[in-house]
Amino acid sequence: MNWKDHCFLSLDDEKLFESSGHRTRFFELLDCYGDYPFFTKGLCKCMYLSAWDEEHFAIMLETLTSMSLGRETDTVDMRIQGDTLAEVQPDEEYYVMQLANAFLDDKPFILPDNARIDPEQLHIIEQALKASQVIDRTSDI
Repeated sequence: MNWKDHCFLSLDDEKLFESSGHRTRFFELLDCYGDYPFFTKGLCKCMYLSAWDEEHFAIMLETLTSMSLGRETDTVDMRIQGDTLAEVQPDEEYYVMQLANAFLDDKPFILPDNARIDPEQLHIIEQALKASQVIDRTSDI
């Protein structure tokens, strides 16, 4: 079993997909872009996060398609774009973007105590952090 399959099955076993759409969107991203030179575990975590809904999935798909056509070998430009996007987001979306940036930087993410965030967005962040731990533990078999 390759890493991509093991990762997908591990997330599924932990019941970290919120819906069949979430599962399918993540699998499509992982299957299509998991072998590119810019793929990292941090990017995989962003893929999980972006697969949560159609809007974010479309943004991630466009970004990854552009990266693959440009023959990118890392996520440096994606990370810079993440900073730019985070600054123009409302509070709740700002924290989700910061989480994605932390994933790309391979750094821990801690939600500030004074963060104004609704329960739905908090749930997404909490699930993404759980998925991050599963992805970090995934190794080749």
